[in-house]
Amino acid sequence: MGFPAASGGFLASAATVADPVIASGKLLDSSRSSDGSYIAEVAVRDNRNLTLQVHSAAMGKNIEIQVQRPADTSIPRPTLYLLNGAGGGEDSATWQAQTNAAQFFNDKDVNVVTPVGGKFSYYTDWRASDPVLGVNMWKTFLTEELPPLIDSGLGTNGANAIAGLSMSGTSVLQLPIAAPGLYKSVAAYSGCAQISDPVGYNFASTVIAAGGGDSANMYGPQGDPMWSANDPYVHADQLRGLNLFISDGSGIPGRWDTLNGPHSLPGTGGLVNQVGVGGALEAAANYCSHNLQTRLNQLGIPATYDFQSTGTHSWGYWEDALKASWPVLAQGLGLPA
Repeated sequence: MGFPAASGGFLASAATVADPVIASGKLLDSSRSSDGSYIAEVAVRDNRNLTLQVHSAAMGKNIEIQVQRPADTSIPRPTLYLLNGAGGGEDSATWQAQTNAAQFFNDKDVNVVTPVGGKFSYYTDWRASDPVLGVNMWKTFLTEELPPLIDSGLGTNGANAIAGLSMSGTSVLQLPIAAPGLYKSVAAYSGCAQISDPVGYNFASTVIAAGGGDSANMYGPQGDPMWSANDPYVHADQLRGLNLFISDGSGIPGRWDTLNGPHSLPGTGGLVNQVGVGGALEAAANYCSHNLQTRLNQLGIPATYDFQSTGTHSWGYWEDALKASWPVLAQGLGLPA
């Protein structure tokens, strides 16, 4: 499930000081989070990458965490939490498999932390266990359990940013509201913030249903107060002070929507799906993001917007957006753009 070692993304660090975690295969500290969560296992994949097994007390199970270490570990470095989409990193639709994110971060002095799990969960705390998707307490895991373990175990400097696409493009706007001060920068690619709006509700429910889940187990039936309580649009005032990057395409086919192209689903059927379904999903996300822009403008909250005139809900555009968002993410992390 990790970044492939043959991808060219993991050249030896230019730093003269060896990474103590990679070199020893051990954490710098083995403390527990306040609820008893802990890192149960550390596996070194190569000279830049680790796989952690983190036991979540809230979910009662181990969660796989992939870590790409900074180029230079001679001093404590910040952390970017990079979330996958609806598949939760449990399928092939991942940053690792579909983009050159690993190569992009190869010369960056940042810990890149990606959980594997949480498919179709919106990385939030569900009100009830789901018969198909099980127990989901991802907000607790990502804001309370995991960060202190990463900070102590990897020796970070405590500065965090978070970025995500599609499903997690909503999550990365919710989590900073749930945990004020935890993140300095946020990048949301093709997410829909306005989840209590009929369009946003249908977007979220469609995503969850695609995984066999029932959105009523997340926030209740449509109109339940939990939807509004967890809606970043409704609570947009609480995004003040963050370095924000928000991107979307229009849903109209663009340069990455070509037959058997490098970022296209395979075959004619794949392209039809990417243009048809992917176009509709992106148009819905674009509607949500423009509404969020209007709301943030009303509140006097600045953000960087990357709204493209074309583009479907697909990986070529998310890779472009990740790179375009780096200056905003880096600003909060205290790193050069």
